[in-house]
Amino acid sequence: MKSLLRNFYLRRQFFPGVLGLFFNPFYYARLGLANAIRRHAPALRGRLLDVGCGTKPYRELFAADTYVGLDVHTAASQARGTADVLYDGTTFPFGDSSFDGVVCNQVLEHVFNPGGFLSELHRVLRPDGKLLLTVPFVWDEHEQPYDYARYSSFGLRSLLEANGFAVREQEKLGADAGTLFQLLNGYLYKVTLPLPGWAQLFLTGTLMAVVNVLAVVAARLLPKNADLYLDQLVLAEKRA
Repeated sequence: MKSLLRNFYLRRQFFPGVLGLFFNPFYYARLGLANAIRRHAPALRGRLLDVGCGTKPYRELFAADTYVGLDVHTAASQARGTADVLYDGTTFPFGDSSFDGVVCNQVLEHVFNPGGFLSELHRVLRPDGKLLLTVPFVWDEHEQPYDYARYSSFGLRSLLEANGFAVREQEKLGADAGTLFQLLNGYLYKVTLPLPGWAQLFLTGTLMAVVNVLAVVAARLLPKNADLYLDQLVLAEKRA
């Protein structure tokens, strides 16, 4: 029973659904990411590589023949045990043109040398292979001290093009008033971390749940703003 509840909770962190309003302080951002990845996932088929895979939360969205999870070799990633391959953080342990597609979710901001990282993504992709990449734009520092960058839409496109990719689609996620309420919940989450677990759960299910609802309502009723958004999704293709 305990395991079922834990799995239910963990799933709501990435696929929040209606109940996620009461369990997930990052409901609005995670819902936007899940929906966007689901829309673009059909573009990637065959042998796929998930770079910085973590727990492989979006694996089920891809109709892959083979799905390989790659993560940096740390004590945490080793203990988690979900990555298929661990590496040194510099060179991917795969040959050239090894994959038909690469998935990279919320990882690039943690890479100190983005040019070298994207060069490795490019190298392991076959010609015309697809890259599905998401990155945050308006977000607090996280996973400190390994949080190095935020990219505007223009900066991200330029960086990808400079490293051998052609951007086919680029989408801003949360480019509306819902972003303001998601930032408020991000603030509340951080300032309540020192509280006991029961108090955090209570505030998540009450105060933060109300903010989650306000995010959804504000996104639908208030004007959009294409210059202020939570995340970006890019679908790119390897240039030969």
